[in-house]
Amino acid sequence: MPATRGWVLLALATVAAAGCSSSGEQAGTPPAALMGHSFVSTAVSGTPIPGGGPLTLTFTDGRVSATSGCNTATGPVDLQGNTLQVGELASTLMACPGEVGGADGWQEGLLRSQPTWTLVGDTLTLKGNGSTVTLRDRKALHPDKPLVGTTWIVTALLHTDAEVHSVTIDEVRPALTISPDGTVSGSAGCNTMTGTAHIDGAEVTFAIATTRMMCDPQVMEVEQAVLQTLDGKTTASIDSDDLTLRNVGNNTGLKLRAE
Repeated sequence: MPATRGWVLLALATVAAAGCSSSGEQAGTPPAALMGHSFVSTAVSGTPIPGGGPLTLTFTDGRVSATSGCNTATGPVDLQGNTLQVGELASTLMACPGEVGGADGWQEGLLRSQPTWTLVGDTLTLKGNGSTVTLRDRKALHPDKPLVGTTWIVTALLHTDAEVHSVTIDEVRPALTISPDGTVSGSAGCNTMTGTAHIDGAEVTFAIATTRMMCDPQVMEVEQAVLQTLDGKTTASIDSDDLTLRNVGNNTGLKLRAE
């Protein structure tokens, strides 16, 4: 894909782990209990999140993804001893305006402090770097949205080795809605989409047509990427209000969020 103004690619940023603590250990709560879950902050005592957050932590296959309103950092995590210790993280490099611009520094300070964690029911508590953060399981706060009847807004493009965000995506807001009768409507970024979606479990097969307008090159590049994913068979997975579509035939994908 050619370089385009506004693209933001994942770049490596090292977040060091220092020291070790076993304080806060809670018997009977294995680290595996966090894996496969996303947690969203509902309260912060001590040093607040610049811009208000929230902090979202997603644990999957020994890795953690963290965002506090600006960039997203992802990498390996060790939860033994009820201490959260991160290794080398990859982070997006967006410039965020106003107070939100300080969210990354707050997040890095929390993660580097090796905060202690406890999990009681669906509530996760982190303590570190002058803050106590209370988080709830995202599915308890926001149950999975239905695939059909929800308007889904594209937030990122997925490639084999990258998750791509851009100012253009945020501005043009490609979107789709699947109606109960299987018809599809929405926008690919520049042009209006119409078509059908055949749903068979987690498989969704799209047949999409569009109008024929031309827009700025960066908008057309986003549109082409959206339409590539919506070309034929995809796999769909929903986590709360997030939808991921992957087209295994051409190794493309989309991340979308419920409107």
